[in-house]
Amino acid sequence: MTEADDSPLNRDERDEVRERSNPPALILHEAIRLEGQEELKRPASSLLWSGLAAGLSMGFSMVGEALLTTHLPDEPWRPLIASFGYCFGFLIVILGRQQLFTENTLTVILPLLQRWSTGTVLRVARLWALVFAANIVGTLLFSAFAAGTEAFSPPLRAAFVELGTTAVRSDFLTTTLHGVLAGWLIALLVWITPSVGQARFFVIVALTWLIALGKFAHVVAGSVEVSFAAMSGEIGWDRYAFGFLLPSLIGNVLGGVGMVALINHAQVRQDQ
Repeated sequence: MTEADDSPLNRDERDEVRERSNPPALILHEAIRLEGQEELKRPASSLLWSGLAAGLSMGFSMVGEALLTTHLPDEPWRPLIASFGYCFGFLIVILGRQQLFTENTLTVILPLLQRWSTGTVLRVARLWALVFAANIVGTLLFSAFAAGTEAFSPPLRAAFVELGTTAVRSDFLTTTLHGVLAGWLIALLVWITPSVGQARFFVIVALTWLIALGKFAHVVAGSVEVSFAAMSGEIGWDRYAFGFLLPSLIGNVLGGVGMVALINHAQVRQDQ
């Protein structure tokens, strides 16, 4: 007797149950892997423009958090609310399908893990280099706009500086560990998004809010804040490059690839 014979439901009802159930890890893995294969085929110009758009859009994470901070009373609970402003840039980037480097620590790694080859390694390296460079250029352009124009009020600019200087207060190792946590959460966001359907908006908000509240180091979002502090003369560019950008980049890659891509790929291989 089969499992279906044991069920009191008819075939149509069993199909409806399967549709309402969470998809297994194998389905999530394949959905993301196929998307990663398509991303690896995109032309360089497409990756660059999309990555530049994402870097520019991430500036609104800094703006959103600073706006809420300046409009809320200075109370112990203020960070709980102000951190929701950090979500704005991620919502624009993810829902707008722009290329964000930290998403690709999972998306394009799964095709590589599934079938390791020199050609795939080179394609992954190409995509990472193009998207990361474009993201950072976008963040620098947004910071230059914010620092070099009167688009934002003095209180808001002061809040930008505070966000940037806070991001570089930790030492190299601590910032790297904070980067691991941020990269881990963003890769988890990519992993679970195919299964959440209409709740995607709320999942993005919840996980990116946690990154902001925990002061975890996201290399792209943080680049906007720290480069603004450097352009304002509050910190040196060496602190931007070696006190934030490098350790957060290392941490994001370790968190995305090591904690999500490798582990989830391993469980799928066992299922297969």
